[in-house]
Amino acid sequence: MYITVFITAPDKESGKKIARHILEKRLAACVNMTPVSSMYWWEGKLEESDEVLLIAKTTTDKLEELVKEAKAVHPYQVPEIIAVPIVGGYKEYLGWVERETHA
Repeated sequence: MYITVFITAPDKESGKKIARHILEKRLAACVNMTPVSSMYWWEGKLEESDEVLLIAKTTTDKLEELVKEAKAVHPYQVPEIIAVPIVGGYKEYLGWVERETHA
């Protein structure tokens, strides 16, 4: 099964570091990065910040290790690392995700 993993990071530099780390370990086939404005509760206060959102495409069997490795290089104490299933898509692209994460 294929999944998309969302990871937020404080800035582009941190996002690239996380993306490169999980890609080099073949835990994702592709990671997109885009700027986002975030609002969230943290330590009892409503916070706002500009962040980057990483969107990683991988397979379910890589999720546990991806979470572990992303957390290891992430600057946040409690980083957002969440996965959602990919229920369908272009067959050739999904095959590529499989090949790149299981090389």
